[in-house]
Amino acid sequence: MLRIRAAWSMTAGAGWRRGARLLLPLLCACHEPTWPVIPPPPAAQVGRWSAYLPAPIVQLHLHLLPTGKVLSWGKYGDAQVWDPATGVFSAVPAPSRVFCAGHDFLPDGRLLVAGGHISDLHGLPNTNVFDPATNTWQALPPMAAGRWYPTNTTLPDGEVVTIGGTDTAGVDVTIPEVWNGTAWRQLTTAALALPLYPRTFVAPDGRIFYAGEAQQSRYLDVSGTGQWTDGPLRQFGTRDYGSAVMYEPGKILYAGGGDPPTSTAEIIDLNQPNPTWQYTGSMAFARRQMDATLLPTGDVLVTGGTTSGGFNNPEGAVHSAELWSPTTGAWTRVAANAVTRIYHGTTLLLPDGRILHTGSGDATGAVDELSYELYSPPYLFQGPRPTITGAVPGAVTYGQTVVVGTPDAAAITKVTLIRFSSVTHAFDQGQRLVPLSFSPATAAVSIALPSSRAAAPPGPYMLFLVNGAGVPSEGRILLLH
Repeated sequence: MLRIRAAWSMTAGAGWRRGARLLLPLLCACHEPTWPVIPPPPAAQVGRWSAYLPAPIVQLHLHLLPTGKVLSWGKYGDAQVWDPATGVFSAVPAPSRVFCAGHDFLPDGRLLVAGGHISDLHGLPNTNVFDPATNTWQALPPMAAGRWYPTNTTLPDGEVVTIGGTDTAGVDVTIPEVWNGTAWRQLTTAALALPLYPRTFVAPDGRIFYAGEAQQSRYLDVSGTGQWTDGPLRQFGTRDYGSAVMYEPGKILYAGGGDPPTSTAEIIDLNQPNPTWQYTGSMAFARRQMDATLLPTGDVLVTGGTTSGGFNNPEGAVHSAELWSPTTGAWTRVAANAVTRIYHGTTLLLPDGRILHTGSGDATGAVDELSYELYSPPYLFQGPRPTITGAVPGAVTYGQTVVVGTPDAAAITKVTLIRFSSVTHAFDQGQRLVPLSFSPATAAVSIALPSSRAAAPPGPYMLFLVNGAGVPSEGRILLLH
């Protein structure tokens, strides 16, 4: 034995201590110990991440397009269109600086972008629209006020309301504005200062529901000159940089957020006569600056974020994704990605069922991530996928019945419609999931499209067939109007 005095040593239960004696065996013929290799959980349980791949910009605004491609832009550089089939990025310069704007899709599939960046907290009044058919931008009439960090929400009639943000002088914009297709009108009797990028949704009665970040929920009636009314208080306090999603018409999940961040999540059902916020299961990790993404199965995937407080702290970066089940209210940890994605990270669902996870950076405190990753959820490893055969109408109307060919008709247990993502700053301003009624037919399913515009505001959607094993088909893209 060799007896030495160590500068530091550890004793069980007491932590590290100075000056302990250490006994080390002297071995003439050393053999490295063999440790059991613990295989990772199977992909059918946790899914699988791709290697990270290069991107030309920090993709902190991210939008699925009706062409199946993805539009993105960051604080610097040109906007880009990415083709998932080839991995190729193509520059599509915008007419003005669209960083920190609000955005949602118009009924015809074009993307309406309101506001933009002069400097931090100082917003542009510009309005731009991106046409995915031509990959071109068009400047439209400006708003009455500049907006930096506003939220766009497409209304049941196809108009778009823009709420919140700060103006050219860095002052809160309190008056919402509505785009009617040719011009803006102000809701002059609906003045209210809200936190940046307010989490807003179309409620079942057609009003706008403000879910947060503030604890006080509210409703906005956009008719006439507008009016706010108070809604229920959430259980948790301010959920700044938490993520909220409408996982069924009128049903909202709001998870994480806060400073320091929380692992709690809560839900509300706006279809009830007197809706209240109720806690659901808590995540395995407290998070802020993460994304919540709807899956074809109806589950919600949470990716990225940080457990640390403060504006942009990578020390507590969370790499493990989590799945929330609306049936059980429970969260399940799934596979972890490689790259830290916190503030300015973005995530969206692709038509093939994979998840695009990108961004993070273009701000002090963390590395600029010029990369993206692709996540294949567990359902892509759980057996054959249902297939859709033949054409699906590219444009459909409310209340229409659509017959979709599939050799798997007898196995289909769920049909879902998911509105296209338009995501930035931990909130997707477009996505929502609508379960559809259906009946099996000969080598087909007959699907009833929504009759309510409030349940499914007009615009681009993906249609998925899901079998009894919880495995979805690839999505088919259609415009509902």
